[in-house]
Amino acid sequence: MTGDRRRVEAVERLRASNSGPVLDRLADEAARLLGAAAGQVSLLADVQIVAGAGGAAAGTTGTRDALEDSLCSLTAAGGRPMALTDARDHAAASDLPPVRAGRVRGYLGVPLIDIDGHVLGSVCVFDPEPRQWTDAQVRLLEMVGRAVGGELQVATLTAEHHAERLRWTLAVDAGEVGSFDWDLLTGRLVWDARLQEIFGFAPGEFDERIESFDARVHPDDAGRVGSAVQTSIDTCGEYEAEYRVVLPGGATRWVQARGKTLCDPLGTATRLLGAAYDTTDTRDSQLRTTRVLEAMPSGFLSLDREWRFTMLNAAAEHLLGHPRGSLIGRTIWEAFPATVGNEFEAGYRTAVETQQPQTLEAYYPAPLDAWYDVLCWPTPEGLSLYFADVTARKRATELAERAAGRLALLVQVNTILVEATDVNASVARLPRLLVPALADGCIVTLLDEDGHPRDIGSWHVEAGSREVLQRHAAVRQDVLSVTSAVARVLVTGEVVRRSRAEELAALPPGEARDLLATTAVQEAVVLPVRGRDRVLGALTLFRDAGRRQDVDDELTARDIAQRTGLVLDNARLAAAQERIAVEFQRTLLTRPPEPDHAQIVVRYVPASEAARVGGDWYDAFMQPSGATMLVIGDVVGHDVTAAAAMAQLRGLLRGIATFSDAGPAEALAGLESSMALLEVHTLATAAVARLEQTAEEWDRGVTRLVWANAGHPPPLVVEPGQRPYFLQGERADLLLGVRTGVDRAERTVVLPRGTTVLFFTDGLFERRDSPLDEGMTRLQQAAAQLAERPLDELCDGLISQLVHGRPDDDVAVVAVRLHRQDRARPAEAGPNRVPPRLRSAPPA
Repeated sequence: MTGDRRRVEAVERLRASNSGPVLDRLADEAARLLGAAAGQVSLLADVQIVAGAGGAAAGTTGTRDALEDSLCSLTAAGGRPMALTDARDHAAASDLPPVRAGRVRGYLGVPLIDIDGHVLGSVCVFDPEPRQWTDAQVRLLEMVGRAVGGELQVATLTAEHHAERLRWTLAVDAGEVGSFDWDLLTGRLVWDARLQEIFGFAPGEFDERIESFDARVHPDDAGRVGSAVQTSIDTCGEYEAEYRVVLPGGATRWVQARGKTLCDPLGTATRLLGAAYDTTDTRDSQLRTTRVLEAMPSGFLSLDREWRFTMLNAAAEHLLGHPRGSLIGRTIWEAFPATVGNEFEAGYRTAVETQQPQTLEAYYPAPLDAWYDVLCWPTPEGLSLYFADVTARKRATELAERAAGRLALLVQVNTILVEATDVNASVARLPRLLVPALADGCIVTLLDEDGHPRDIGSWHVEAGSREVLQRHAAVRQDVLSVTSAVARVLVTGEVVRRSRAEELAALPPGEARDLLATTAVQEAVVLPVRGRDRVLGALTLFRDAGRRQDVDDELTARDIAQRTGLVLDNARLAAAQERIAVEFQRTLLTRPPEPDHAQIVVRYVPASEAARVGGDWYDAFMQPSGATMLVIGDVVGHDVTAAAAMAQLRGLLRGIATFSDAGPAEALAGLESSMALLEVHTLATAAVARLEQTAEEWDRGVTRLVWANAGHPPPLVVEPGQRPYFLQGERADLLLGVRTGVDRAERTVVLPRGTTVLFFTDGLFERRDSPLDEGMTRLQQAAAQLAERPLDELCDGLISQLVHGRPDDDVAVVAVRLHRQDRARPAEAGPNRVPPRLRSAPPA
């Protein structure tokens, strides 16, 4: 058969099967695992037919394209993987429609090859942008190709199986075997449609009476038949007779009948069950039937009522591995003892007892070591069987399921690792995912910050061995030598394979060795968990006795180890970057002062996303006149540029306010002018406030808060015994950096002692999944609940309740609480200010 013909047949088989959704899923998983925009399975006949599609190509299954317009045709023609960084640079691909249209730039395809080596099509993934492809990605797509090939093989064998089953059914139908059931207590005689046809009754004509049967039996045979029936009833024994039937038109037909009478526990006959078939043409057709049976590709055999072989065809001899001469006359239980007690015996006995055909699929152990599909039906002589060896189909199905399972495992592991909030904890779960899919046991080892190996997770397929393996993992690190498999992998980054004896020899006498010796481990394969430039750990897979070595299982494990290494590397790099970012930002945020008339507390919490150094800032400092200046701000953006701009704005505002003794509105106006002059091109929000108090106001127990706002969330005031409220102005001033010359409004509020004022950035209350108003309300409610707490506890409580330690955005807070009147009256240093006695405040 030519390759073209094979491809055409593959297309037709898929069209008749339900493989489309499976191939769609495999194409989609390929795209997801390789991080590609789309995946596709194509078969090549006289045109290219998309047999499965996923990702951006989803919904294109069934599409047909000319072969000369297909990238997959190039892959199939080459007979090996084709990886294109940019299809526009490939001479044969650059002018193809998908490339010209911009749908395909980066392309990776592998040929789809059947079990006979014929190229049927290809499996590919592609992107609209150029990209590089690694050797690991090529191997992964080849694994998908093998899974698709398995699906095609299953479709082929399933189609052949269905055709064979149909041939069996037709053969039974052609035998014209009918059944009867005579209830001796009620007198009802039930015939199936086949038996009614044999006796010449039209559908619905038979009245289920024994008299109707008697009326059709030839008069010369009636006495003999009646006697046989009565003997069976009297003895609760078997019934057998061959007689003539007179049809309504006068024609005569020979019928062979056989049955058995059933009795109750008291020995009373209750039912007569049996079967009958037309034997009119037996003499003429016997030779023809024998020839047909001998020519059949499926096995056929007959057993008598004692379960002895009476007939086998050539195919049965071949499938059973015995010449017919060695089986004729022997019972099936003697010739094939493993039949006793399994599905075969149950099916055969059920067919005889119920007089109904049975179908079954079961495994027969060595020496046959094969799966058989069997159709058995009762005959007057005993039992006849059609059967076929379906081992290839079963194993193909198993391989296809394993391939699909490996891809599903890759998708599951990839999802867990990518979405993990605690990467190390997710990596510790890997053994439970990999066992038993890829191994019988597994231990995952990671290097800690000091470079010491630590076994962080283990699992075994056998419940009784899990605790043993867990204890082995707990004690082996203390005794591993530099020649151990794990140590060699951690040092060299190469895969190490060890037999049971070698693995035990690498351990010194002691608990670790004794524990491993109690397991059924036959082989250990240790894979490196590699980051970008170093080995981060190892994945140890154990194969027990009875498990075959599978190359694809190991390739899948290698891919998982590689993905794990990259995720760990990313997590560690992100953690390091986050530490650097946070420390960088903290160096820009100074300790607050502690003036006599107020307590100031500051807090800064970085966003939960790693390395998101941002533009949030706070400040608190004293002005020359003795007033306390409070600042909160947020530069638009979350990157180093935003942080640098924040540092500039913070420094400028501090310099302006400390030199000029400017109030909040004047300080903001000066900052905006400086930004324009120095070409600081950024947008930012800010709220600036100043605490002012004269001696007379001190005597009254009040403090003035003068404030101005440039597009920032308003401060929250918590007065003793009052509901917290936001400081709202008549209008909202523009952000800094929109334009110069903005008339900044300044507002004043008089606050009693014991009042707390909170300045904050929007990360404290804003949530991606709720409106801003709801966030502001939550902040008010939390502040009211915590109002009586010490200021440090109030700030920590707000952050704990509102962001749960993992904010979506950076959080900066400045909280000031006006002292109660329990200190000495200060002397005035100016008309409106109270000079502070500066103290060193604790860091945030």
